[in-house]
Amino acid sequence: MLSTIQPPRYLSRFPLRGRTKSRSFHILSSAQPVTKTCFAADQSQILSIRDSLLNRHLSAVELTHSYLDRLKQTEPHINCFLHVSDPDKVLKQAQDIDDKIKRNEEVGPLAGVLVAIKDNICTADMPSTGGSYILEGYRPPFDATAVKRLKDLGAIVVGKTNLDEFGMGSTTEASAFKVTANPWDLSRVPGGSSGGSAASVSARQCVVSLGSDTGGSVRQPASFCGVVGLKPTYGRVSRFGLMAYASSLDVIGCFGSSVADTGILLHAISGHDSLDATSSKREVPDFTSQFTYASSLKSRPLEGLRVGLIRETVDAGVDSGVKSAIEGAAAHLEQLGCVLKEVSLLSFSLGLPAYYILASSESSSNLSRYDGVRYGNQASSDELNALYEESRAKGFGSEVKMRILMGTYALSAGYYDAYYKRAQQCQEILFLSDHSLLRRLWS
Repeated sequence: MLSTIQPPRYLSRFPLRGRTKSRSFHILSSAQPVTKTCFAADQSQILSIRDSLLNRHLSAVELTHSYLDRLKQTEPHINCFLHVSDPDKVLKQAQDIDDKIKRNEEVGPLAGVLVAIKDNICTADMPSTGGSYILEGYRPPFDATAVKRLKDLGAIVVGKTNLDEFGMGSTTEASAFKVTANPWDLSRVPGGSSGGSAASVSARQCVVSLGSDTGGSVRQPASFCGVVGLKPTYGRVSRFGLMAYASSLDVIGCFGSSVADTGILLHAISGHDSLDATSSKREVPDFTSQFTYASSLKSRPLEGLRVGLIRETVDAGVDSGVKSAIEGAAAHLEQLGCVLKEVSLLSFSLGLPAYYILASSESSSNLSRYDGVRYGNQASSDELNALYEESRAKGFGSEVKMRILMGTYALSAGYYDAYYKRAQQCQEILFLSDHSLLRRLWS
């Protein structure tokens, strides 16, 4: 491992000079009125940046230079990005922020915050390939709603991150273009499918990033890369502009180096969107309102909190290292005051096969649009069916082809009831089991 790749606590060229005390800031959301949040700025890179900019301890241009220099230094080794924004344009946005601050004009709560976007989330006038050859060179004429909301709040998009093709994978090795490495150990994978987004935050190439989660594609790479990853509840964040894999499961999620940053990022992108009929109309709470100073916590800050340890997650078949990590985390929670209770979720084993059938079936339907005529790069052919076949054969990778075949089979006549319908029933059982588990935990 290159020592310069190991993520430092703070960038060496990001001094927060002269900061003597924490401040309170107004956290804005496109879906919310102004609310007030108070917690230590050193718990959050986003608030540290805002503090430094407003107090003139650091300029947005200096900050941006720091991240761009680190990105240039680390990217050849990690390969987080499929596309890096034009540095001149990024620095121009940073200069605009500095100019506003000099004129004492209001700047957004994410002003100067560099954000990386997973490449299956559309960004205007930037490549959005989904990690697939079939969309190579595609530049959407619009921003996804989540991206638009970040830009409206002053965030700067630094680039598009690598992923398993169309989000299908768990190592980021199924990308059509490159393989991303784990910043902590270049011989290991960063997880997936949002491996590029997780690794970019871990390597301090950006402040925060967006990914997508269908069956763990935010949570798993966050764990692999040692950052905070959050999969919101379905409907909390608009899916408009997210390339569809499995529409009933897909969500846009957040990566940050702290819970505070992840909460601020989620607050910024949440809210109902008229362009997404599945987005929730529920009021967006202030996710940062319960953050507290670390110094104000008691020695057992989680006193009385009940935590369930699912027996099936530590049973036979679980790797010994994983089991030890779970047990170590459980012991640490007990030291912090939690009451641990072992519970059994008998339907636990149904989750993975149900997921693969449902996700593959939906992907078979969603990816049928990429035929070289309606969407996607077109192969040369004199005959229509051959054009479809060639375009899809050359455009899709092996993992995507396998899942399309699985999904098409599960949806075919004579097998729909046996596979897809039963998987839906399992999904309902799992949902009811979750509620039953919570009742047992609190009994």
